[in-house]
Amino acid sequence: MRMLLQRVGHASVTVDQQVVGEIDRGYLVLLGITHGDNETTAKRLCDKLVKLRLFPNDEGKFDRSVLDIAGGILVVSQFTLYGNPKKGNRPSFTDAATPHVAEPLFNYVVEALKQRGVTNVQAGVFGADMKVQLLNDGPVTLMLDSHDV
Repeated sequence: MRMLLQRVGHASVTVDQQVVGEIDRGYLVLLGITHGDNETTAKRLCDKLVKLRLFPNDEGKFDRSVLDIAGGILVVSQFTLYGNPKKGNRPSFTDAATPHVAEPLFNYVVEALKQRGVTNVQAGVFGADMKVQLLNDGPVTLMLDSHDV
């Protein structure tokens, strides 16, 4: 499982010209799910995500978590995080989990973040053509991979 997170001033996701999720200060999380991922994998990454200290304290040092600042998290499914461009010019996505495996885990992550105390968790629509807008704050961007956490 991979979470590409961006610290944002605000972010939103639109499907069919309707905003389906938006947050102010917090994280935009692009979520990729691969074969073998499960609820245990998701729990581990969600625990790490909510405890990461990527927001500045009064001295400007990364010392506050999304929970500390009462920030939001916008989660967007992103199977292309498992794209492999090694052969040819069109990436292979065989490392991405199939939709019937990935969608329940995507929904689990959204609920797991709520259970960890994030008061504003929003989500895109799994499998939809989505338009994502964000104001990257910093910019601060970090990849969390279940193999590293």
